[in-house]
Amino acid sequence: MAVVPTSKAAPAGAGQASPPTQYGRALALLATLFFMWGFITVINGTLLPHLRSVFELSYFQAALIESVWFIAYFFASIPSAKLIERIGYQKSLVVGLLIMAAGALGMTLAASLPSYGVTLFMLFVIASGITLLQVAANPYVAVIGPSETASSRLNLVQAMNSAGTMLAPLFGAYLILGRSKGGTAEAGATLTQAERLADAHAVILPYVLVAVVLLVLAIVIARFPLPAMGSATSRVAKEERKHHSLWNHRNLVFGIGAIFIYLIAEIGVGNLFVNFVSRPEIGNMTTEQAGRYLTLLWGGMMVGRFVGSAIMQKVDAGIVLAAFSIAAFIVMMVTVFTQGEVAMWSLILVGLFHSIMFPTIFTLGIKGLGPLTEEGSGLLIMAIAGGALVAVQGWLADTYGLQHSFLLTAICELYILFYALWGSKPTNAIED
Repeated sequence: MAVVPTSKAAPAGAGQASPPTQYGRALALLATLFFMWGFITVINGTLLPHLRSVFELSYFQAALIESVWFIAYFFASIPSAKLIERIGYQKSLVVGLLIMAAGALGMTLAASLPSYGVTLFMLFVIASGITLLQVAANPYVAVIGPSETASSRLNLVQAMNSAGTMLAPLFGAYLILGRSKGGTAEAGATLTQAERLADAHAVILPYVLVAVVLLVLAIVIARFPLPAMGSATSRVAKEERKHHSLWNHRNLVFGIGAIFIYLIAEIGVGNLFVNFVSRPEIGNMTTEQAGRYLTLLWGGMMVGRFVGSAIMQKVDAGIVLAAFSIAAFIVMMVTVFTQGEVAMWSLILVGLFHSIMFPTIFTLGIKGLGPLTEEGSGLLIMAIAGGALVAVQGWLADTYGLQHSFLLTAICELYILFYALWGSKPTNAIED
């Protein structure tokens, strides 16, 4: 998911520092960052069933892998902001990519041992690098060009993020699940110790390729003449912020909860999708084949963002969010209480209705904050850590069954509906 930047105006010189041709090249370069962190985040959707087979993990232990990933958002966001303040945006982008590359190479070490503990740590490292990119790249995209086209730029990079999430399952299904015994075996098959060791080594090549791409991107960004961002407007805003309180804004307070809860729904579906679809009573296929269907889930999110963006040009964003949350609730109930292809396709369809939720909640959450927008945005970004609670759904799957665990997702959709209809209405709005 791509976090929507919140800067309302470009600092002096930020937008004019480069001619239009260079601005276009810089935007294209930054779009690759959104693609890469979307790609790497979603590749966990195919990595989880693989690791569950290699280490013989319960659903809770497998979901804990994703929890570690999102805990990094909570712990790394503030240090990331301080690092940007110290070394600047461009160097921070480079550092973020290097941290991610180090974590990717560390995954090859975890696969060689193999070690569940080292795997958790390296995924935390990769996620910390992505957090730094999130904090640095989002506000940069807002000011790199003319302010009147900021929305167009944000839609573009969010689409690139969705493209990464759509292609990652194909990459993972082919290079991880397709090259492992566990990924190509029938559901419920028992692997020998030697087969599990061989499967662990299947992770090495994909993460080496990811590390190489990240290192190349780091070199390109380090050498690219990105325009500097000024700080004058930030100093002015600091003085204005002293006269207001974040907690007087209902849309922000409930928006933090909405982001937190939405992440539980989105990540829970993505993580358990392959395990669910491959079950004999649902799709009756191998995990490799199920991984390919995961592409449709994330592809639906990309399509939904384009469609939702067009609809919201004429219809209030809160109404659109309410409609999408109702549709998401319906398809999740179908997933829980049906079998076979009906349950499988209803779970795929939820990606279409999840598509607009993150950026729409984020936009509604910062509405009317005025000089408090920057702090409010920071709290909303930290709420991404809600994805860590996907371990709760893993526990539900172990205790009550995988299919019934998706009732948690349905409950999350109801909170989004509450936010769309009431919680998102601004109180004590401040003029921008």
